[in-house]
Amino acid sequence: MVKTVLSVAGSDCSGGAGIQADLKTIGALGLYGMSAVTAITVQNTCGVYRTEPVPSGLVEEQMRAVFQDIRPDAVKIGMVGTSGNIRAIVSVLKEYRPAAVLDPVMVSTSGRELLDQEASAILTEELFPLVTVITPNLPEAECLWGSCISCETQREQAAEWMARKYQCSVLVKGGHAAGGADDLLYDRQSGRTIWYRAERADAENTHGTGCTLSSAIACGLARGRSLEDSVWEAKQYVAGAIRDGLDLGKGNGPLNHFYQRRVQNIE
Repeated sequence: MVKTVLSVAGSDCSGGAGIQADLKTIGALGLYGMSAVTAITVQNTCGVYRTEPVPSGLVEEQMRAVFQDIRPDAVKIGMVGTSGNIRAIVSVLKEYRPAAVLDPVMVSTSGRELLDQEASAILTEELFPLVTVITPNLPEAECLWGSCISCETQREQAAEWMARKYQCSVLVKGGHAAGGADDLLYDRQSGRTIWYRAERADAENTHGTGCTLSSAIACGLARGRSLEDSVWEAKQYVAGAIRDGLDLGKGNGPLNHFYQRRVQNIE
């Protein structure tokens, strides 16, 4: 029977990130994708120009409609937008307790905080403990830890501290670090620290990378893979999608989510 994943995130009209990237990832990896839209964004490869949150009651109704009919094997959570939306998501997760991956969209690429103080508190105190793993990038990890992360030792310390404080596993992504694209997982269940070493891809088409990675991890969990294996497989998938990125748009173009299918067709 096909495995299913629910994406709870914002919509990207340009198709490279958010709900659109999540559904492409889930489909490319052979699972059935569903969605609950939290916000409508006006964006493209050059930037985000406007965001309109979906009413929290409608977010909750979308999620419940899915869970009551095609119960997802895993959930991916991305942009949440408002305090009300976070509380709606918390209400559903508390009832159904699915495996869940949370990409905490808290800080923009330019360093601007995207959630107000109330929303950030609800996110960390109420939602984080309900998910399997959070996937902050370095700026988000620094925001959560409350201090600069300038070396691997500090990244390990921050990941373990976050896992203990927020009661979930933590994957600190290394895309913003100098040098390689090394990610660090602290698995709360085993207490293990795992480094995923990788060379940085020489590519500018990286729009939607975080969305794609978290969705791919959710696919692994939906299949019953361990968290460690799910992260490894997701990282390999994303690396290939970046290397084979599409030359679209005037800014940072999208990944090629279906690069594996194109390779298979050529063969």
